Amino acid sequence: MRSEQEIIDLILSVAKKDKRIRAVWMSGSRTNPNVPQDPFRDYDLVYLVTDMQSFIDDPNWIDVFGERIMMQTPETSVLYPPELDGRFPYLMLFTDGNRIDLTLICLEEGKKYCQEDKLTVIILDKDDILPSIPSPTDKDYWVKTPSAHLFSDCCNEFWWVSTYVAKGLWRQEMIYAYDHLNIVRSMLIKMLEWRIGIERNFSLSIGKNGKYLKRYLNKETWESLLSTYPNGDEAHVWNALFLMTEVFEQVAVEVAEELQFNYPLEEWRKVKQYLHHVRTLPLNVTAMYE
Repeated sequence: MRSEQEIIDLILSVAKKDKRIRAVWMSGSRTNPNVPQDPFRDYDLVYLVTDMQSFIDDPNWIDVFGERIMMQTPETSVLYPPELDGRFPYLMLFTDGNRIDLTLICLEEGKKYCQEDKLTVIILDKDDILPSIPSPTDKDYWVKTPSAHLFSDCCNEFWWVSTYVAKGLWRQEMIYAYDHLNIVRSMLIKMLEWRIGIERNFSLSIGKNGKYLKRYLNKETWESLLSTYPNGDEAHVWNALFLMTEVFEQVAVEVAEELQFNYPLEEWRKVKQYLHHVRTLPLNVTAMYE
């Protein structure tokens, strides 16, 4: 596996030899001092270029970076329509295990985008056109204090979507139930983020997809969260749903009290009664309540 220095040297060597490339910067996990140093960290890099289309028209120009296992060019996808406003990324996984996410940006847009991410480190500026930027920080990714409205919406979404899980389970539509269980869990994770934020004065990041949650949750809560990822057994899914309601209610009440928000406990009680009712509802009934 090529070392970080070898990768950076290669990136800079290509940039220095190509007159179309005027600046280079890096961001992401490689510039974040709070991220564990492991071999899976990507290289999130930008080439600021004068003629982007000439790169796009030559699909082989990136072969200089090494032998690839595979690559994605999201801006050419029809599965997920382009959304980067003219930027063109190459997401590359190499046979030595390294991954480079290299994005081309037009020269005219450089000043705007180099300040977009506070984890940016400029490593080449041929023309001294980029502004001076402060040392990298992951502050933009810290857990944010929720508003009362956002807190209310999270609670509403959790309890509302839980009824869809119950409906899917009663109908024995497991994929439908699983999809909605994932939405319910995402609201639980958001609530856990806020509690952690309160405990840490909202000055930390829990990472993309909550990947650092384990660092900040006690063992019991962490194991409860893991238990909400069920196998294909119907009873296990029901148990996961009710476990989520228990953990969510406990954490949401704590968050509400700390931030002085209102919480609709009576509404939650009614939803829990409904969920228990659906779980015991015979499959041959023609009415929800008789």
